Amino acid sequence: QVQLVESGGGLVQAGDSLRLSCTASGGTFSRFSLGWFRQASGKEREFVAAISRGGGVTNYADAVEGRVTISRDNDKKAVYLQMSSLEPEDAAVYYCAARSVILSTGASANPHDYTYWGQGTQVTVSS
Repeated sequence: QVQLVESGGGLVQAGDSLRLSCTASGGTFSRFSLGWFRQASGKEREFVAAISRGGGVTNYADAVEGRVTISRDNDKKAVYLQMSSLEPEDAAVYYCAARSVILSTGASANPHDYTYWGQGTQVTVSS
């Protein structure tokens, strides 16, 4: 049973930086392709960033490109989302997601491709 636990959310001011973490238990972490998604109040869940199984491929949503960096640490079974220049529009519950892949080297933006999801961590940005 794979479990994902996010942390690092909180209340920040516009322009601040924040790093979200997601740690996994169960499964073989090195086989996971990982993603971050977010859902603002009253809106659908949307893609933020993804990283391939090997870490060599990353994918970012246009809305966060240049302000966000996704990374992973297989030894710690963790994936991170470093966010900077936060805007009120970035406020949302942030979820990490994982899928076990064998051959794929991709970093999918499609939430339906992911099997495992965390419970989310709230990010609030004040203007």
